[in-house]
Amino acid sequence: MKQKIEKVIEKIEKSEKIDDEKKPLIIEKIKEWKEEENAIGELILKLENWWMDVEPFFAEIGLV
Repeated sequence: MKQKIEKVIEKIEKSEKIDDEKKPLIIEKIKEWKEEENAIGELILKLENWWMDVEPFFAEIGLV
């Protein structure tokens, strides 16, 4: 996914159809979305790890 994002950024930088004034703004927004995606991925991983720890307790009381 990161490679695809980098390719998109490269294409934006080389594009003649996008105004030079708008390119930095578009690239900045893409980088913000990339950071949000990383944060979401980290949260999902932490929740999965948490569930692995507590799932046996829920199973023991019959909730799983």
